[in-house]
Amino acid sequence: MTHSEDTAKKSSAILVLLTMTLLSVFPLDVLLPSFPALAKHFRTTTADISLSISLFAVGISLSQLLIGPLSDVIGRKGLLLAGMAVSIVGATGCILTTEYVWFLFFRMLQAIGCGCFVLSQALVQDLFEGKERDRLRILMVTASGVFISVSPLLGSVLQQALDWPGSFFLFIALAVVVFLKACFVLEDQRPAVTSRQNIFHAYRRVCGNASFLGYWLIAAIAFTCHFSFIVVSPLIFMDQLRMSPYEFSLTLLLYGAAYIIGGIAARVLSNRITPNTQIIVGLSLIFFSGVVMLLLASRLGLSILTVLVPMIICTAGTTIARPIATSKAMDVFADNAGTSASAGNTLVFIFGGLTSALINLSGIDLQTTLALAFLLLSAVALGLNTLINRRPSCRSELARDGRQR
Repeated sequence: MTHSEDTAKKSSAILVLLTMTLLSVFPLDVLLPSFPALAKHFRTTTADISLSISLFAVGISLSQLLIGPLSDVIGRKGLLLAGMAVSIVGATGCILTTEYVWFLFFRMLQAIGCGCFVLSQALVQDLFEGKERDRLRILMVTASGVFISVSPLLGSVLQQALDWPGSFFLFIALAVVVFLKACFVLEDQRPAVTSRQNIFHAYRRVCGNASFLGYWLIAAIAFTCHFSFIVVSPLIFMDQLRMSPYEFSLTLLLYGAAYIIGGIAARVLSNRITPNTQIIVGLSLIFFSGVVMLLLASRLGLSILTVLVPMIICTAGTTIARPIATSKAMDVFADNAGTSASAGNTLVFIFGGLTSALINLSGIDLQTTLALAFLLLSAVALGLNTLINRRPSCRSELARDGRQR
């Protein structure tokens, strides 16, 4: 294969991975503006429609726990194509059904298919190496944040143009693109050595490693700081600051811009400092954002400025720390990338969901609660990073990384 052919192939693979990143967040956030329309169509309440979001998250979690280890045995491409096909069938069923119970069924089916998106991290591990792999993970985290920030505004546009089925139509179109691109771009690579371990043994192997769990937990903490803000942002901006849904959507666009800034900073830092230092810088920024949010809240009170300024700092820290922590975790078991990705993503999802729920249910002022959570979580993550790197095996890996750089 010539250099130009190899570059073209990698560019196509990156396009597939970025579209998978979009589809992994798209079915959740883009549907939020359509809750009233869905409730009216299915003759139920918005609380019942909200249940579909919870079921979707459960479906993805259960699905990815199986898909990751299976991909280590039978390969990634077939499972990705099967998952995309199932998600398309599920989304189509959501559009065609007129009964709420069947809507929940097809929504769960769509979620089970979307579990294949966990393979994006395994594919990055398979197809790219070294700094190229780290840069791609930075790009994917940046893109994920931008997509999450844009999704509510896109959902509002789709609701006005095509009513509630609009988001499902767009999902199907994007899923078909990923399916076709994957057919031609990805090779049907099988593992060099087929593992005879069952799924439980595979998970016991990866989850028994302290470095693996530690780095994934650092990635989970970085993600949680961002995710907690997304979860409580409607309460802060629409309930407390009395913004309209459209104004709220535009505000999140500014938050998305912070992901771009953070992504650029992470890319520059990856070429200048060691991975361990990059993690420390990112987590320190998250800690600093908590300090800034507390100071602004005590002096100026609640406003768009006092929330967004520290969140921009926090987001930059998340974008710097999370990709490299993920890479360090995935490198521990490079031969079991599917299992590693599934275990890590499940940890990220559970930790982010539980923490954001606790913040949401807190009786304390949300702005103060967020700030305290950033301080506590970043301090825990910095401590974890210190403990991991005190282990002899990790010190030798860091020395090797320094020589390579």
